[in-house]
Amino acid sequence: MRTKRILLSLALAVLLLAAASNGNAALPYPVGTVSIDLTSVAAGVGASWGSGVLRYQGNTYRFKVSGLTVGDVGFSTVSAVGNVYYLNKPSDLARNYAAVGASLAVGGGAGGVSMRNQKGVQIELYSVVQGVQLTIGPQGFNIEMR
Repeated sequence: MRTKRILLSLALAVLLLAAASNGNAALPYPVGTVSIDLTSVAAGVGASWGSGVLRYQGNTYRFKVSGLTVGDVGFSTVSAVGNVYYLNKPSDLARNYAAVGASLAVGGGAGGVSMRNQKGVQIELYSVVQGVQLTIGPQGFNIEMR
């Protein structure tokens, strides 16, 4: 468990550096970060569920997730990290998210997705595992604060 937290912390640090230096003028500096542990069953229609943590203004907030899929077939668990933009208060994170633009790619083959909710909060989420592509399900990606 400790090794997993260290890997997530390192991946989050790399993502923050990448976001600050990727030349993407459309997004400001991230106001928070998220880390998510997700379980996905994708045999036919597919389903997913998991939990996550928002780190915002020195505090942590727990949430539940659903609607994010990992790959196409089978059972999988994956960890993901990401940057949060345009968040004014923690409760604004809870909503249904839709994809924004194309899939994201980071060095080493990690795949990601950019998504936005009805409050304008945007998350750029990346898989910690190389070669895993995250996609948003047909009903969107839902976050519910705990």
